Amino acid sequence: MMRTAFHILPVSTALDAELRHAIDRKTKPLGALGRLEDLALQLGRIQGTLRPVIQRPRVIVFAGDHGIAAEGVSAYPQEVTWQMVMNFVHGGAAVNALARSLGVDVEVVDAGVAHDFGPLPGLVDAKLGHGTRNCATEPAMTAEQCETALARGRERVQAARAEGCTLLAFGEMGIANTSAASLLLHKLRRVPLGVATGRGTGLDDAGLVHKRAVLARAAARTDGLTDGREALTEYGGFEIAMMAGAMLGAAEAGIAFIVDGFITGSAYLAAQCIEPAVRDHAVFAHRSAEAGHGAMLELLQAQPLLDLGLRLGEGTGAVLAVPLLRAACAFLGEMASFDSAGVSGQA
Repeated sequence: MMRTAFHILPVSTALDAELRHAIDRKTKPLGALGRLEDLALQLGRIQGTLRPVIQRPRVIVFAGDHGIAAEGVSAYPQEVTWQMVMNFVHGGAAVNALARSLGVDVEVVDAGVAHDFGPLPGLVDAKLGHGTRNCATEPAMTAEQCETALARGRERVQAARAEGCTLLAFGEMGIANTSAASLLLHKLRRVPLGVATGRGTGLDDAGLVHKRAVLARAAARTDGLTDGREALTEYGGFEIAMMAGAMLGAAEAGIAFIVDGFITGSAYLAAQCIEPAVRDHAVFAHRSAEAGHGAMLELLQAQPLLDLGLRLGEGTGAVLAVPLLRAACAFLGEMASFDSAGVSGQA
């Protein structure tokens, strides 16, 4: 079986001296714009210019179902996945409302929902199956399905790029996908399941105890995993694997991407295991209230831009971060320097 190859190089630092000079010579004290200055430097590196731009930003929401939902690990029935996909397509979900208010395009992808939508305007059909298998008892997908998911994620990035998109955000929908994310965090970074597993969509105490017992049974099926593809095959969802491919594809294409919360973060974990250089293109949107996300961010040495107590998914946190990236580009490209404004600099 051929593995999907991603050719990702670390971003060039050739412009660093010029970028830092441009940032430092703006009419402000050194470092006064804080994290915006870091973002400006990162975007300048990714785009290879002193004047990076955000054009046609897009959030891609990948949806898929999980066989482990049959174990009762979610407070919601599996039907909610396809019902929420219809909500996305009709523009009624939180991610739609937030994206409209911020000028962000929304793309919805059926990666493997357990429902036949038929031809549906506004829905990209990339279906790999009617949900994964139950990873508590067997691998979630085949190795071939995993490779196809990675390739189809890359294809969505290529389509966005062809339409002029220079910034991507990723989101997801899939009942029981916090279980998959917890297992990926546990396996790839050795985080104890007690830390990695939370209430997801709102389990009560008894539900959380049951969920942890099911995930412990699932985890016992395999020894330690270090390969991102193997981890996705064993425990990932189709939507998580497709997101990982999209992240790798974005880095390969030289496009910055925003990682949303816990589940999107698990896709990033797998992507980083496949190609570590993906890190240079990633921006971490927010600190989720979902248990395990804090540990994930700490292990990744990631500093999220926002901390709003969000735990919705869908890419909502990622969309909310887009204005900060726009602002970083704006100050670098439009703010006067001490020289151009005739303002005395620091002595």
